[in-house]
Amino acid sequence: MFQNYFGKLSKGQQWQLYIGVSSIFILNLILQVVLHNPLKTIMEVSPLRQVRKEKGAKKIKWVLKLKFGVTWKAIKMASSSTTKLNHFHLTCASSMKQLSLVRVQAEEAVKPIQQAHTKKKASHVVTKSLLSLLQLPHTASDFIDWGDLMTPTKSPKEIISTKWREIHGLHNWDSLLDPLHPWLRREIIKYGEFAQATYDGFEFDPLSEFCGSCRYNRHKLFEELGLTNHGYKVTKYIYAMSHVDVPSWFERSHLGETWSKDSNWMGYVAVSNDEESERIGRRDIVMAWRGTIAPTEWFTDLKAMFEPIGDGKIKVQHGFCRIYNSKSELTRYNKLSASEQVMEEVNRLVKFYKAKGEEISFTITGHSLGGALALLNAYEAATSIPGLPISVISFGAPRVGNLAFKEKLDEMGVKTLRIVVKQDIVPKFPGCICNNILHKLNFVTKKFNWVYRHVGSQLELDMFMSPYLKRESDLIGSHNLEIYLHHVDGFLSKQRKFRWNARRDVALVNKTTDMLIEELRIPKFWYHLPYKGLVLNKHGRWIKPSREPEDVPSPLSVASKNELH
Repeated sequence: MFQNYFGKLSKGQQWQLYIGVSSIFILNLILQVVLHNPLKTIMEVSPLRQVRKEKGAKKIKWVLKLKFGVTWKAIKMASSSTTKLNHFHLTCASSMKQLSLVRVQAEEAVKPIQQAHTKKKASHVVTKSLLSLLQLPHTASDFIDWGDLMTPTKSPKEIISTKWREIHGLHNWDSLLDPLHPWLRREIIKYGEFAQATYDGFEFDPLSEFCGSCRYNRHKLFEELGLTNHGYKVTKYIYAMSHVDVPSWFERSHLGETWSKDSNWMGYVAVSNDEESERIGRRDIVMAWRGTIAPTEWFTDLKAMFEPIGDGKIKVQHGFCRIYNSKSELTRYNKLSASEQVMEEVNRLVKFYKAKGEEISFTITGHSLGGALALLNAYEAATSIPGLPISVISFGAPRVGNLAFKEKLDEMGVKTLRIVVKQDIVPKFPGCICNNILHKLNFVTKKFNWVYRHVGSQLELDMFMSPYLKRESDLIGSHNLEIYLHHVDGFLSKQRKFRWNARRDVALVNKTTDMLIEELRIPKFWYHLPYKGLVLNKHGRWIKPSREPEDVPSPLSVASKNELH
């Protein structure tokens, strides 16, 4: 077949094909020599120590010839044992999985030959089944219902009332991150699940007339999403405008009228109940900001353009600022901006609980875009409510502002903990290339005010530390919030492995990804409404259910004073 195809080519095309294949063969040969034959093989064949002592023009010429000859001899000797065994690396594989299998088989075939050439036993990775190699605490049988015999997915709650300030960054989390303190781990996961609720409750179906709202009213949100055990209640929903400068995925469906062509549900304000407040040592007000559904959907629209706030020296990213501050009298849900909505509610709650003589904290959380909005929210809250303990727990958040913004937050006492997965590219933006170059010249550029800066302390996690995840590079997967929570739950320290007694349900990783290893047999992208939201009515028709009046989005969703008692 190949000869028939080759004969139909012109001489020029034949030469191009010949040169291309030859180049690949030569490159493959060089790689095989480098990878499978250490430099000591060449050094052992070549008596370089004796040769280097020679001097003079004639002797130098002879030395070069000797070096070339001996080195070429070593290359031929090394390649003779690998070329035949590895020539199929140049062939095409129908899939990356097949190609990786071919590579493993080749390495296993070369192994005994390499051992014969060396006196010492070579150290090679022995291919084993994944489960026997990793000795996973969880296997596929752990995801079958065994009734009361199953391990709970929640760790026991600790009373942290005497240490809550340290856990919320009083000393910038010194000595609490590596190794990760178990009390801090639980609090991080709690706030991360509050942020995850903004995704799980979001109506993203473009066919729905309520696309862009929350599927549940604020009284039912935690109940529907299984978060009642955290001991918080939602007091207000927050909406933001779909401004032209926001990411493109905010665009609405053109199939029909939506609940609001201008606004989106961006999160909620919640407050701890009496029992939880006693456990954590204060009345905790939480603002959870929603991020984007996927980083690739807004990356291309993200403009690395500064917008001044405050005294003018403080500058933040233009797009984030517009989402946070935009409003219009013509809209139903954004007559007040997201900024005004959240601060109105926080001020109301602070006033109410201060009148009762309680100690209060304000914790802001968010993932991705939500992490950026959390910093803007923290800046405004610290400016307008001096003395209020404010902390930010963000996940995969991008850079937001310049050096003056960072220094102002530090000056006002805002404590920020950024959880970052090393393989996630979102925290490297905006200003990825520029900032990375300037970081290497930090001794010169550290005072530049036109460079984006991260704020606060960082907990860095490694995507490949978890034995449950596929060893593949995945842009979307590495940014997924459930991946972040999975790693936080398993992280002990950078020098230790994934903790064997991690409690959080591993199956949650595959809610909106395909990142779990196949041996666990968890369906990928399994988080869907039953029948994609359709229901069978009494007439035998499959229809989209109408919402109860209480579940229709309302801009007036505010808790009453009676609810706060």
